[in-house]
Amino acid sequence: MANHQGVSSMFAVAAALLLVAVATFPAGVHAIGVCNGVLGNDLLSPADVVKLYRAKGISAMRIYSPESNVLRALSGTGIGLLMDVANENISAFASAPSAAAAWVKANVKPYPGVSFRYIAVGNEVTDVDAQKDILPAMMNLDGALAAAGFSAIKVSTSLRFDVVTDTFPPSSGVFADGDFMVPIAEYLESTGAPLLVNVYPYFAYVGDTTDIHLDYATFQPGTTVTDDGNGLTYTSLFDAMVDSIYAALEDAGTPGVKVVVSETGWPSSGSFAATVQNARTYNQNLINHVGKGTPKRTGPLETYMFAMFNENLKKGDETERHFGLFNPDKSPAYTLSF
Repeated sequence: MANHQGVSSMFAVAAALLLVAVATFPAGVHAIGVCNGVLGNDLLSPADVVKLYRAKGISAMRIYSPESNVLRALSGTGIGLLMDVANENISAFASAPSAAAAWVKANVKPYPGVSFRYIAVGNEVTDVDAQKDILPAMMNLDGALAAAGFSAIKVSTSLRFDVVTDTFPPSSGVFADGDFMVPIAEYLESTGAPLLVNVYPYFAYVGDTTDIHLDYATFQPGTTVTDDGNGLTYTSLFDAMVDSIYAALEDAGTPGVKVVVSETGWPSSGSFAATVQNARTYNQNLINHVGKGTPKRTGPLETYMFAMFNENLKKGDETERHFGLFNPDKSPAYTLSF
């Protein structure tokens, strides 16, 4: 593991300044949120989207940029919000505290009725040079929030699952790039913020159907895996993936950092195993499961399903346009119970 001398004292100072506390779900609130993407030309108005969240009892939302119409619609609803800082803003935040302060002034301060829970500095940043800016950007944003009176809002970053390697068995999980991840984990531990990770058993399954069975990937009975490293038994790939993240955090010396699953889902069309039946099975079983946590960490596991709607303008593979739980006319893509 790389040596990161000098960061501990810096993080201690940051923690003292920020006066933060660990975020938890209020009693009785389920651990499920849903991501609200806007890459479509036929989507509902933000007000109607929020009405649909409330009608379905969905208690948390993720948005990928500060959409003013969405923020206005969320005001006063009590729906918890995970909001992203766009990847293209990270460099400015890292180099200029004033940029972070201006962002807070424009996108947080005008919306006192919004239940901001987390702000993610970037989503799935893979460029090595850009990754170097994430931690200083997080620190400057934390400082800006604290200065504006919003120190209760937790700052993190949302990562691809492959920041962890050696994930089988789960107890072997370590960060693939310790120089990148260990300082971030140490900072999160100092502030009480969670690590946000996008966890997709679907992609793991379609990438290795020889060793991974569909029942294991969709929370169905049939496969049991015992981890000789920690003695725990796994019946779902999702749990194994999340617990490998916890193992990596322990290996980094930051066992106190909690994990929030910032995206997970299963496509209903567009490629192999992307069917309505599989999507319904995975997502309903996910809803039923996450309140229990994982074998390593019991208790509610805060999880954001991807996504609320099928988005017809999303780029990439055809499956990217078929992760929605609902169609743009509010009809369900398949039946789920929240």
